[in-house]
Amino acid sequence: MAKSSNQKLRIIRVMDYLRTQTDEDHPVSVNDILEYLESVGMPTERKTIYDDIELLKTYGEDIVLRKGRNGGYFCASHEFELREIKLLVDSVQSSKFIPEKQSMKLIAKLERLTNIYDAGKLHRQVYVTGRVKTLRESVFINVDYISAAINDNRAITFKYFNYNMHKQPEYRHGGKRYNVSPFALIWDDENYYLLGYDNEAQRMKHFRVDKMDNIFITQSERQGIEIFKNTDMSQYNVKVFSMYSGAEETVKLRFINSLVGVVIDRFGKDLSVVPLDNENFTISIKAQISPQFFAWVSGFGKDCEILSPETVREQYEKHLKDTLKIYRKKNTGK
Repeated sequence: MAKSSNQKLRIIRVMDYLRTQTDEDHPVSVNDILEYLESVGMPTERKTIYDDIELLKTYGEDIVLRKGRNGGYFCASHEFELREIKLLVDSVQSSKFIPEKQSMKLIAKLERLTNIYDAGKLHRQVYVTGRVKTLRESVFINVDYISAAINDNRAITFKYFNYNMHKQPEYRHGGKRYNVSPFALIWDDENYYLLGYDNEAQRMKHFRVDKMDNIFITQSERQGIEIFKNTDMSQYNVKVFSMYSGAEETVKLRFINSLVGVVIDRFGKDLSVVPLDNENFTISIKAQISPQFFAWVSGFGKDCEILSPETVREQYEKHLKDTLKIYRKKNTGK
């Protein structure tokens, strides 16, 4: 190997060693660095190490020398702090759409963004086995195809399925391929969704990415661009309520005052909260009226009430009565 090439590679080796093997509690001596370089077949002189460290500091590496007993060189900061990597690891762990095997691979890569000591702390906190995860490894391939289609302004076709009673995929739409113009990937309720314009139905729809199969990028340009431009993505998840479809309505709701924090968590601080009396307040939101929306409302019991429109009140009442019928039949034996 040429001398100049060997020098460049050595500096990279020194940088990686300091990044991955040191922190404030684990400094290393020049002798430690020399031993490491010799172990990887790059023996060098002590003076060269000092020169390399100065070059790395000039480059911007936060390398600190602690003098005295048990002193040495260490990397004082990393591109990601431990708490930031922990946040990313937690997201991977909790995400249902990432298969268990892929989760472990991603977490291993995230651990390499820090030193071995912090990586060890992260690894001891990883609990993926036994969590509810998607069964399909193809979800990452699907994301790649969708992203490529969005970047190239192309429509896609695919088959879409649900699981049947035998836990086997069963295609919807009679097995016919959907023709969709993709616009955005949305994370909602621990799942990944595609928001796209259904070219046949001529309206915006959402699809679970892990339930899309055999995606094909067409040569046709996307349709529905103007409709997507008029979609407020900051409010889309709130309206949809976990991606259940339904007619959109402006709904007025009553809550008891103690639930104001829950409401803000769901809809954000920009929501207008109007006092109704000493014990209650009201809000007005746009929501897609669906069983999921009714389930969310019913979770609050008598502490939440749909005030208007009357048609939504009637739908909610029917939803509750239909649910109650199941239990009444069991209780009466009919």
